[in-house]
Amino acid sequence: MIGPDIAGIAEKLGAAADTATAIPQLAAETGLDVDAAYAVQTALVKRRLDRGERLVGLKMGLTSKAKMAQVGVDEVIWGRLTDVMRVPDGGAVDVGDFIHPRVEPEVAFLLDRLPDPGEPVGSFTRAVRAVAPAIELIDSRYANFTFSLPDVIADNTSAAAFVVGPWAPVPDGLDNLGVLLEIDGRVAQVGSTAAILGDPRRALDEGLRLAGRHGVRLRKGWVFLAGAATAAVPLRPGAHVRATVEKLGSASLKVLP
Repeated sequence: MIGPDIAGIAEKLGAAADTATAIPQLAAETGLDVDAAYAVQTALVKRRLDRGERLVGLKMGLTSKAKMAQVGVDEVIWGRLTDVMRVPDGGAVDVGDFIHPRVEPEVAFLLDRLPDPGEPVGSFTRAVRAVAPAIELIDSRYANFTFSLPDVIADNTSAAAFVVGPWAPVPDGLDNLGVLLEIDGRVAQVGSTAAILGDPRRALDEGLRLAGRHGVRLRKGWVFLAGAATAAVPLRPGAHVRATVEKLGSASLKVLP
């Protein structure tokens, strides 16, 4: 039996992102399962690396019940971040570069070291150098922002851009900090870091475990986005976005008119 065309699917998704053009879901038509979807993700990201981008971190997806309900899937997933995806804190993006962009507030970790050989996954959280508030801009390449689990995994978990606010020492607790997402100074979403698997540090453990299944190890100096604390909010031209996490501060993003 011939399996899914990994390279062909990656090319379709890459072209959709490059041209900001939505495409139909692919998994049902191509027989894509979760393992094959991660193979597509690898090929999709390699396409970016081959044109000069660099890997700078990993991100988690669907770590909150709100996000799972919003997109209709029910399993935590992970994707890759490149340097071109990073927008400076307070920087600007153009909605014309995306299909149907949305933003969500997150917690970011800065990794300080690699795990030791045989080190238990849970102890790796001690390798975090700093923590920061963050914004992720997600943009599914599928029509109507609807997809199956393999679809979204193949699409690098809808990763499009991200902003990291000021880094700070990791506080004693991260499990129940208030989170606020504002658009043009008005509250758009209110949440808690408890929505991120109960504690954002658990997302790091999950990311290590899940990425490790596919031979991917986190690296010193990488950014790790732990996942959204609220449902995502659509972006519109001219919007000003601010994500605030209690004890950590704020990150902001502007949208060109």
